[in-house]
Amino acid sequence: MAGRFITLEGPEGAGKTVLAKRLADALRERGDRVRLTREPGGTPLGERVRALLLERSSGDLRIDARADALLFNAARAQLVAEVIRPALEAGEVVLSARFADSTLAYQGYGAGLPIDELRSIVAVATGGLEPDLTVLLDVDPAVGLRRKGPGARNRFEAAFDLEFHRRVRGGFLALAAAEPARWRVVDSTGHLDRVFDDLLDVTLAGSP
Repeated sequence: MAGRFITLEGPEGAGKTVLAKRLADALRERGDRVRLTREPGGTPLGERVRALLLERSSGDLRIDARADALLFNAARAQLVAEVIRPALEAGEVVLSARFADSTLAYQGYGAGLPIDELRSIVAVATGGLEPDLTVLLDVDPAVGLRRKGPGARNRFEAAFDLEFHRRVRGGFLALAAAEPARWRVVDSTGHLDRVFDDLLDVTLAGSP
């Protein structure tokens, strides 16, 4: 496709949402047409699914890991069809806070579902679409979770224990190690400005 697809991944509290917005602004300043989106969400359907999956009150639903994966990928399928593919075909840079690798990290490495099974679900949802660049904003889960007060935590931050989040982080690192051509790892432990500078460097290093 004519555009470029960039995703930001990482454990909870890594700064994906804030850094994605700053990166989008920086790319626009250099003349790129940027479509900023997020997962789950980015479409009317996706935002409704997001509320179901992430609101703390949803913890009472006891969502099964496979149901989690299917719901995330239902929202993802809509996002790809409605937003991402059209923007890429129009030559835009698409920047998404989270994408398919989160399913592998959370429902796979974190919750223990078979990775191959999840890859099949993802393939259906995305139609085989993969990012051109994925940046892992890496942070120790104990540090990331401390960045949000108890009242600001989503369902995953509030209902899943630290060991779950450590498995998720390990999953992201394993995925990055397995595909070094697509992934870049940025330490997200330090000051936000320093993390952003590193993020911008690795993003522009692969840009036209």
